[in-house]
Amino acid sequence: MKQIEQNQKLGEIVAMLPKASEIFKNVQIDFCCGGHRTLEEAILEKGLNAEVLVKQLNEAYQIFIERAEGNIPSAATDVELIDFYIMPHHVFTKQILPEISELAGTILRVHGANHRELFTIHKLVRNLEADLEQHLIKEETILFPAIKEYASNPSEKTLKQVKEQIAETEDEHDTAGAILKELRAITDEYSVPEDGCETYDLTFELIQRLESDLFEHIHLENNILFKRFETAVV
Repeated sequence: MKQIEQNQKLGEIVAMLPKASEIFKNVQIDFCCGGHRTLEEAILEKGLNAEVLVKQLNEAYQIFIERAEGNIPSAATDVELIDFYIMPHHVFTKQILPEISELAGTILRVHGANHRELFTIHKLVRNLEADLEQHLIKEETILFPAIKEYASNPSEKTLKQVKEQIAETEDEHDTAGAILKELRAITDEYSVPEDGCETYDLTFELIQRLESDLFEHIHLENNILFKRFETAVV
């Protein structure tokens, strides 16, 4: 049986073992925007125990193979990948972002005097909301239709449009990932202060849920869907 090794890219590992995403999240490894990096590079960056992490990944992979858990998204067609794997993430993002934005404003008003970092958190959340709202619209009205058009009627013109939009989209993914990293840093890994209220807790909990879902979303696009077009020719 194939083994997961340190010289493999993070995106490749999650593609072959979906549950690797959970393992990476637990040790704060960015597998979406950083999916092009090798596991070894990520381990060195985080100062992790390589032997322990690789063993954990391979044990999970063995169970995955033996029990045939789930379906690897890379087995789906481009259109299926968009409609059944990626679009649910779009729906979730649209639902949760306004709630996070409102909550961030609430805790700013209540706790901002004693926790000045909330002003930065509020600004970052609003920036993320604006960026992602535009990003999702661009994907749904330009990128995804172009990919579906290419799937049904391949042409050099459509392929060029797809590749141009992919480049823009990956840049936007990097921007969103950078904001999330900044949010995690300024909140000290989403640690709620002793005088924080239930709304404080809920705000940080929802941001983390968004982060987790967005990482899955970006991974599906960057490391699976978009990879298919790197060598595509008509």
